[in-house]
Amino acid sequence: MRIAITTLGCKINQYDSAVIQDRLGKEHHSFVPFDERADFYIINTCTVTDRADWEARQLVRRAKRLSPEARVLLTGCYAQVNPGEVARLPGVDFVVGLNRMDDLLRFVKQSEEGTCGKGISVGDVRKERRVAVLGAKELPQHTRAFLKIQEGCSYSCTYCIIPTARGFSRSVLPGEVLAQLRSLAEGGFVEVVLTGIHLGGYGQDLKPKMDLTSLLEMIVGSGFIPRVRLSSLDPREAPDRLLRLMAQSKVLCPHLHVCAQAGEDRILRQMRRNYDTAYYRDVIARAREMLPDAALGSDIIVAFPGESDGDFSRSMEFFDSLPLTYFHVFPYSVRTGTVAATLPDQLASAAKKERARMMRELGAKKKREFYRRFIGRRLPVLVEQAVDRGSGARKGYTRNYLPVLVHCGETYINQEVNVAVEGLEGDWLEGKIVEDEGEKTKRIANFKF
Repeated sequence: MRIAITTLGCKINQYDSAVIQDRLGKEHHSFVPFDERADFYIINTCTVTDRADWEARQLVRRAKRLSPEARVLLTGCYAQVNPGEVARLPGVDFVVGLNRMDDLLRFVKQSEEGTCGKGISVGDVRKERRVAVLGAKELPQHTRAFLKIQEGCSYSCTYCIIPTARGFSRSVLPGEVLAQLRSLAEGGFVEVVLTGIHLGGYGQDLKPKMDLTSLLEMIVGSGFIPRVRLSSLDPREAPDRLLRLMAQSKVLCPHLHVCAQAGEDRILRQMRRNYDTAYYRDVIARAREMLPDAALGSDIIVAFPGESDGDFSRSMEFFDSLPLTYFHVFPYSVRTGTVAATLPDQLASAAKKERARMMRELGAKKKREFYRRFIGRRLPVLVEQAVDRGSGARKGYTRNYLPVLVHCGETYINQEVNVAVEGLEGDWLEGKIVEDEGEKTKRIANFKF
């Protein structure tokens, strides 16, 4: 069948979609963009806000307009949290919750054979004790691979529905992580991003318990992958031991995304976060001291219920004072079923948009200042498959997550090469490759993509 897959939400959902496509590809189905006619549409949903649910419903309507006879399957967090509501949506044939890959494949096969009308398969994720979805090689448009090593979350932040959607924190056994990394290395990957819903909670459910730093020590010692990058952490999950390991290792990329969420203590308490601004400041200061060239990022929610003008001003001042290099800014959006949705003093849409604009401008200023520090330097860049439409240059990333445009041929794809950074154009640094004949010969010999 011709199958179209689209994904809403986070990198974990993108990872899960890549696994779904990989498994369906082995059944000899073909894939088309979601805006084309297909026999079967799969929508991997998010439910982090009420708007995310609305977006999923819009995608169902779009699929049925494109191909009225096609079958439509919804999976992901919206399907998991509200399966009955999703099943009642006009145009939806199948509802598959999280960690139900075999059922998803069964519904697709039965549709192909014409033996299945409609179906629902949703389990209780709070009873799950393992990470069910593994094996994706790469996400679309990326050369680096993503490996999910953790699933779920045991925190209870007032704005978040994720523990309900994905269950409690659970971890992939370290031996399986190493086996997956070996497989990715054999597939030719130079960089792997370790990801999870609550990555810093890795290992706390294992017997005996372990922590993320212990796993990273094993990964570094294995020597399988030259570049290993972490996705986001909470402030209490970046101890000195982890920072020292990152500083000493050539494998771990100097890049930390430490989620603050707010820069004012009263709001942090309202969010039910387990730290205050003083603790966060200390974490970021220690990270900058040990990793002077590291990219340091944060998630920030603005216009949380009850956030006054004074609260927001203090939050702006707080983030301005930190050595962060980029922000991911989210205006607070209601998620029905969370504590935050019931709080008084919900802010108007205009205030949310204005505060998000101001915080994003501050983040953009910090990012430009950080990028300019590296003009004139020579940096190792991993060249990706993607090409910049405007310049025709290939895109790549340094170990400290600087985006660099490089004019080069396809033999450079998935190769880490030295680049002399010459300037900054928009959000991208630009540079020229600097290599001797020995490096050039080795690169061409290693070209696999």
